[in-house]
Amino acid sequence: MKHFLVVVDMQNDFVDGALGSAEAQAIVPAAAEKISAFDGGVFVTFDTHFEDYMQTSEDRHLPVSHCIKGTQGWQLNKDIAAALAKKSYTPVEKRTFGSVDLPKLIRGAAGGEDFTIELIGLCTDICVVSNALLLKAGFPEAEISVDPACCAGVTPALHEAALATMKSCQIEIKEK
Repeated sequence: MKHFLVVVDMQNDFVDGALGSAEAQAIVPAAAEKISAFDGGVFVTFDTHFEDYMQTSEDRHLPVSHCIKGTQGWQLNKDIAAALAKKSYTPVEKRTFGSVDLPKLIRGAAGGEDFTIELIGLCTDICVVSNALLLKAGFPEAEISVDPACCAGVTPALHEAALATMKSCQIEIKEK
């Protein structure tokens, strides 16, 4: 059986940049440790926007320029990047909350074998939940889990709400 870890948007703008938070900063050590200890395939999503962000649909709902490709905010947090530097991983750029390419990439990496998927990252209530639900829809029989100790939401309440939503959709929420 293969095991995959999906590291969602652990980029500077979500950790301590334009959309960062104390909760996001607090999960970095646990997330870096999880990455370092993980034995399996790793996929890393990058929220990716461009200079025209302020003219996009997302901007109308979230008018904060962030994760502009090539900027410091788009780069991975330094501790996450250091943990990933010791691993082979597949980067996945996405222009919205969930990546429709991620299930295809995981299916290819699985090569017909059974597999598990664990998700960690930011933000629990936006990009983590979006990717988890896309993966569950694509792989309804696969064991898909989220480690809440390695995730943070926009607020603690939204983090908990997203975990409850994922649990309702038969995604395992690991013990804290």
